[in-house]
Amino acid sequence: MTAIFKREFRSYFTGMVGYAVAAVSLFFLGLYFTNRNLLYKSSDFAGVLYTTTLILLFLLPAVSMRSFAEERRARTDQLLLTSPVSIPAIVAGKFLAQLAVFCVPLTAAAVMPLILTAFGKVSLISAYAALLGYILLGGACLAVGTFISCLTENQIVAYLASFVVLLIAYLMNGIKTMFTSGNILAFVVFALVLLAASAAVGVVCKNILAGGAVLVVGAAALFALFILRPAWLLSAFDAVLTALALFAPYAEIIGGSFSLPVILYYFSVIGVFLFFTGQTLERRRWN
Repeated sequence: MTAIFKREFRSYFTGMVGYAVAAVSLFFLGLYFTNRNLLYKSSDFAGVLYTTTLILLFLLPAVSMRSFAEERRARTDQLLLTSPVSIPAIVAGKFLAQLAVFCVPLTAAAVMPLILTAFGKVSLISAYAALLGYILLGGACLAVGTFISCLTENQIVAYLASFVVLLIAYLMNGIKTMFTSGNILAFVVFALVLLAASAAVGVVCKNILAGGAVLVVGAAALFALFILRPAWLLSAFDAVLTALALFAPYAEIIGGSFSLPVILYYFSVIGVFLFFTGQTLERRRWN
C-alpha cells in the first residue's frame, strides 16, 4: 500500500493536477478568510470553510477522476491487478494519495485560526472541529469519485459523472422537499431502485434467475409495505434521501453539533464506496 500511495501522490505533482488543486484551494480559502475574518473582523473561521464547500464540487472530481480511469486508458490496470499487492491495499493507497493531495493546501487553513487569535478571542475547538469535518467531507466526496473513476476509462466522463453526483448530493436537502408529498411516489422510486438492483444482481452473478428472485421477493415486500404500512415506506424513503445529502452533516458541524453520528456517517460513506471500488476491481481481476 505504501508503494501505491507514494507512486500516486508523486504522480499528482509530476503533472499539473496537484498544483492546480492546491492553487485553487488556497486562493478561495485566502479570499474568504481575508474578506470574512480579517476585513469584517469575524472570529468565525468555520464559516469560511462552509463557504468553500461549493468549490469541492469542482475541485475533488479533478483529483479522483484519474485514479483508475487513467490506469484503464493506459492499459496498466492489468499489471496493477496482477501485482502482489492486494485489492484493498491498491484501493487504500490510491484513496489516501488523493486525500493527501486534498489536505496539502489545508495546512494553510490550519494556521488561519491561530492568526485570528492575535486579534481577539477565537474558539479553536470549533475551528479545528470544522476543519476535521471538512477533511471527512472531502474524503467522502473522493471515495465517491474513486468508485466512479473505476467504472470508466475516460477521465472526462469520470469528472462529469462525479460532479453531477456531488451536485445532487449538495442539493439533496432542497430536492428532498419535492419528494415528501405521498406514498405513491415513494413506492414508484423504490420500485425503480429494486428493478435496477435486480438487474445488477443478474449481471454480476451472470444468472437471470438470481436477478428474477431478487425482483420477486423485493416486489412482494415492497407491495406489502405499501398496503399494510405506508407510513413506514414514506419514512424509509425520507431516510434514504437524508442519507444521500452528503453535505448536510457538515452544516451540523458548523452549527456546533460535532457528534459521533456525523463522524460515523462520513466514515461509513468512505467505507461503502471504497468497498464498491474494491469489488469492481475484484471482478475485473478474475474476468
